[in-house]
This record gives sequence, C-alpha cells and structure tokens, in this order.
Amino acid sequence: MSDSTKLKELGEKKLIRIIEDIIFQKTGNHPLKDDSFFYKIDNYSLEKEKVVVFNSDMFVSTTDAPKKMTFYQMGRKAILMNISDLVVKGVHPVGAFISIGLPPNLIVQSFREIIEGVVDYCCRWNVSYIGGDMNMTNEIIISPTVFGFEDPTKIIYRKGMETGDILVITSKFGLTGVGFEILLNRYKDFNKFSSYERSIQSVLVPFLDDKIAFILAENQLSTASIDSSDGLARCLRELMVSNPGMGFDINLNDNLVDDEARSFSNVIDVPLEDLIFNAGEEFIHVFTIAPNNYEKAKRIIKSKNGKIFVIGKVNSEGKIYIINKNKRKELQSKGFEHFL
Repeated sequence: MSDSTKLKELGEKKLIRIIEDIIFQKTGNHPLKDDSFFYKIDNYSLEKEKVVVFNSDMFVSTTDAPKKMTFYQMGRKAILMNISDLVVKGVHPVGAFISIGLPPNLIVQSFREIIEGVVDYCCRWNVSYIGGDMNMTNEIIISPTVFGFEDPTKIIYRKGMETGDILVITSKFGLTGVGFEILLNRYKDFNKFSSYERSIQSVLVPFLDDKIAFILAENQLSTASIDSSDGLARCLRELMVSNPGMGFDINLNDNLVDDEARSFSNVIDVPLEDLIFNAGEEFIHVFTIAPNNYEKAKRIIKSKNGKIFVIGKVNSEGKIYIINKNKRKELQSKGFEHFL
C-alpha cells in the first residue's frame, strides 16, 4: 500500500487499522474494539455532584475548509471546534468519539494527515480518542462528540448575566474576517496579502485559549459565557435569547478590534463592522462578569499570564448598540446562519 492508494482500494477495516496505528504511535494506547465505546470514569464516579457535559459540531469540507487548508488542519480544526464549546463553559474535555465521512477517491496520505490532525489536537488537551464510525461520502465530513465532567455549580451557562455586567473577550476580533475575505473572495490575488499572515493563519490554524474559562469557572467569577464560532453578532444575540430583556453596549475600540483588521479595512475598503461582527470561527470566548468581581478576575488571570479585554457592558434595553467616537447606534446584523 502506497500513500497514493485511494481509500476505495483499501476498504473500511484497513482504514480503521490506520487510525488505530496512529493513535498507538502518538499515545501508546490501543482503542477498545467493541460494539459500544467505554470510558473509565475513575474518580468522577465518586463525585455524585458532577454531570457529563458534551458537544457535537460537524466539520464539512465544502463549508469549513478554504482552499489553503491542509488535510492535517482539517482534522485539527474539527476537534478544536468541539473542545472550544466545552472549555468556554469551564469544563475540561476528557474524551471524544468521532464519526468520519470520506470520499472514495481520497488518497491514503491525505487520510493519515486528517487523523494525525485529530489525534495531535486531542493529545494537546489530553483528550482520549475512544472510537467512532466511518462511512463513504461525497466530501470530507468529520463529526466529533467531545465530553467532560463538571460540578454543575461551576459551569458557566449562557443564562445568568445581569444589567451592568462587564463584557470581556479572550482575544481581539477581526482576524478571521480578514482571513476569510482573502481566502474566499480574493483567492486569485492571494500572494498580494502576505502582510496579513496572522489573519490567514487564524482561519487555517485557529487558536484556543487554555486558561481563562477555567480560571473564571473555578473561582465562579463569570455570570455567563459563549463561544464566538458563529460570529460576535450571533453569539451576543444568543446570549440575549438566554437572558430576555437584556442587550449590550459594545465599544468599537482597540480592545475589540485587532490592528490587522483595522488596517485591512482601511486599505481594502471592507467595512470594519463586517469583519468584527459577522466573520465567525474565531473561537474567541465571550464572558460577562459582575462589576464587583472584575478587578479580582483580572488580577487572578494576570497572575496566570492570561489577559482579558473589556469590550462593553450589559444593558436593559434588549438591543445591541455599537459605540464609536461617542456615537451610539443599534447593530442591525443578525450574524451567521446556516442554510441562508
């Protein structure tokens, strides 16, 4: 079997063996072969107050993988996008089982790279790749389910914020907006945008913060949280759904906007608000913190070499307002929607 062999020439059993070999090479563990998947709970079973928390987000190559994305990056992103939704709740992910759909003409080398991307990022978070399913599809589809265990009193839910709470983020917005604009809409001129490498890499190799949510959850300092993978506008509106009657005042300043996005908007004449509010797939985490807890949260996070950025506050008007140069206007964008 060569790396250029097509998957349809091998069959499912040999592909599963490749997955097992990669997992063993990288972790030293052999996946359990059975009709169902098992995870040893260990000390979790002794703590009755803990609940199982899980998430399942599907990666589909035609919508989630721009042309420059490698097969390794596809696998990495597929598991990252699921881990992110647990982490933002303050939950440590511990295991994953993954269903994969693959085109029959995909070659073995590309298949290996996908699995290596998945396994490497699982190892990055100490997540056990337990097993999954495989089928033939017209495009690459990777559908992980990631789970963890947590005391329900320490989970940061969407519901819980109050008027006057401070809105903070773990990183500045705009990079993926620029990256997608280049990779999807200006691909023919790709080489002209070398000065926007951070933006391009934010799409191909997204970053996921590994400490802020856990600090806020452990110290019970956040009143609400959400992952921004559907874009800032959409995630803010989702928080509003969970907290009826509340809205946000958002400051369009340097705490919110990455310099590279501001530069791109000025040079290419793309609306800055579109880059900030409508891009999606940033995997930046958004939190609300009660005003009397903000300084404590900031101090603890700084002591752990972390950083948060204040971008606004919760209002009682049930609308989102953008504040820019002392002018306040309502945000009209609804954010990203599938099937639209």
